[in-house]
Amino acid sequence: MTWRVGVDIGGTFTDVVLADEASGRVAVLKVSTTPRDFARGVVDGLAAAMRQHGVVPADVGWLAHATTVVTNALLEGKGARTALITTRGCRDVLELRRSARASLYDLFQDAPAVLVPRHLRLEVRERVDAEGRVVERLRMEDVDDAIDFIKRHDVQAVAVCLLFSFLADAHERAIGARLRAALPDLPVFLSSEVLPEIREFERTSTTAVCAYVGPILASYLDRLERAVTGMGLPAPWVMGSSGGVFTVAEGLRMPAMAVESGPAAGVIAAALAGRQLGLADVISFDMGGTTAKAALIEKGEITTTAEYEVGGSGNVRRWLHGTGHPIRVPVIDLAEVSAGGGSVAWIDPGGVLRVGPESAGAEPGPVCYGQGGDRPSVTDADLVLGYLDPVALLGGALPVQHDRARASLEERIARPLGLGVLEAAAAIVDVVNAGMAGALRIVSVERGHDPREFTLVAFGGAGPVHAARLAEELDIRTVVIPPIPGGFSALGLVASDVRRDYARTFYASLATADPAEIAAVYAAMEEEARVMLRRAAIPEGRWEVTRAADCRYPRQAYELTVPVAAGPVTPETLAGLAAEFHERHRQTYGHASPDEPVQLVNVRVAAAGRLQALDLARAAAADAPAVPATRQVYFKETGLAPCEVVPRAALAPGVSRPGPVVIEAADATIVVPPGWRCRVEAGGFILMERRHG
Repeated sequence: MTWRVGVDIGGTFTDVVLADEASGRVAVLKVSTTPRDFARGVVDGLAAAMRQHGVVPADVGWLAHATTVVTNALLEGKGARTALITTRGCRDVLELRRSARASLYDLFQDAPAVLVPRHLRLEVRERVDAEGRVVERLRMEDVDDAIDFIKRHDVQAVAVCLLFSFLADAHERAIGARLRAALPDLPVFLSSEVLPEIREFERTSTTAVCAYVGPILASYLDRLERAVTGMGLPAPWVMGSSGGVFTVAEGLRMPAMAVESGPAAGVIAAALAGRQLGLADVISFDMGGTTAKAALIEKGEITTTAEYEVGGSGNVRRWLHGTGHPIRVPVIDLAEVSAGGGSVAWIDPGGVLRVGPESAGAEPGPVCYGQGGDRPSVTDADLVLGYLDPVALLGGALPVQHDRARASLEERIARPLGLGVLEAAAAIVDVVNAGMAGALRIVSVERGHDPREFTLVAFGGAGPVHAARLAEELDIRTVVIPPIPGGFSALGLVASDVRRDYARTFYASLATADPAEIAAVYAAMEEEARVMLRRAAIPEGRWEVTRAADCRYPRQAYELTVPVAAGPVTPETLAGLAAEFHERHRQTYGHASPDEPVQLVNVRVAAAGRLQALDLARAAAADAPAVPATRQVYFKETGLAPCEVVPRAALAPGVSRPGPVVIEAADATIVVPPGWRCRVEAGGFILMERRHG
């Protein structure tokens, strides 16, 4: 028997999913997250899940993990003390950044903090021109001076980014060799290894991010790897932001790949659910304890982007330019808002009700958890409205205190606003729903898609509670609740392929480029990809290596990524690439210029090691008492009224029920409001459809 195990650390709960490759059975366990020691929480969750389901370490063949360590270090500004070595005259690239601003007319907004303070940005004399020719040789005495400075200033990591090193990297590699010899215990990141692409600011920023978070990620993964292998389990794979997993060693070479580790796993699982239901166009919606994430999947394909920023302070929207630190690595194109079950409700000085961005998290948690929280959260509002079991959650494993939640809502929200407790709780839900609907609009309407043509796949511990109301906001008529929605992101971990992306700048006109030179660059990257797949012990029959290219018209500032056919690179290949670019430009911007020449900027290779597919139809949530009940539940259409509460385990395939009805399981609660009907599909999928409106 071989089991795959996935572990996803959330802001409130850590989810552990176990999938049996032989039978297809899938089980989930939720345990409280341990913010003071995430690795300990992972180990405790693994031990409890394996004990509960009778899995022994020898039966586990695959362990994948989604981590928030990189994102947290950037958001909290708690990364390593980093030095940057750069070409003389380029010391302030990180300060100069781009002119993009998160709020165009806000004259008082602060720019994101710089990861490397100016006194730790060191210059060396050398120069490579825009053609890759050496204009000034590297002065190694400057490198030695930098090493002496680094030794005296308690530096924990070093980033090296020289001008035009993506064209000629000899100087950077010489600096790297000298640093690694003189400072063997210090991680050194070269931009020519991290991101050999055009654009100095983005390349410098990505390299600095890797150095800033590298030591923290290395420490965490080292502790985690030693702990799980000490249990007799295999070394963990790490979920990447592009939707694939990679080894610990690959992650330490490129820490920026782990920025959106957890959210990516949920999108992978949503795409899998869409394929198994025959739905090509879906919107993934994941609402957990601290955040809500949305992503669009069109024609079965997940969209990725290299235009991503992370680390902005406050309630900054990370999908806007100028909000954080750019990282030029493929990231699933998603929108994320500070809206989760633990999001705290509060009243601002103007007397306006707000929800988030602060979250109660796992410690102390919502008021109803009875762990010291005293400020009402979305979970408290859902409880008071009757959506959640007023006695206990997680199948009885988490007792809740309804009276404390109600008293907190009355004292801090209802009384100051002159509302009843139910009206205050409903207002909190309306506010958080409006914020989450904004995320759904960003990935659909603002990307040129009509959300009415998509199906909403909702999951996360709180997603199925709010999904129907969000669908109403965007006039989406169908919502899918997958099996084990509370652990669905962790399920994505055991369904993800091994993946790594490679890129090189190759600046040329497609009309005059030498196909042999382009072929040589592709061949070098593909060999690098094959080495990675061999190290990952993926059978060669499951390898998939694809090509792409970044192209643009002359004088354009940004590119479009276009697929490139496999096989020999010929003049016909380049002509086909140009034609495909014109068509993609037309689809993206509504116009094209077929008579204009097309410039090639970057060439890309994506390597994937495919795993055996999982069948979600065999996934099963934990059993709940199969006895329907009734409780008072508040809906805007009915007010507080009796509502049927049905255990999910009691609903057989083919069963259909009109709303209002509440469906409960150990991992999540599904709320079907008035005007909706739910139907149970084969394999435990629940479809909710609007009956009118």
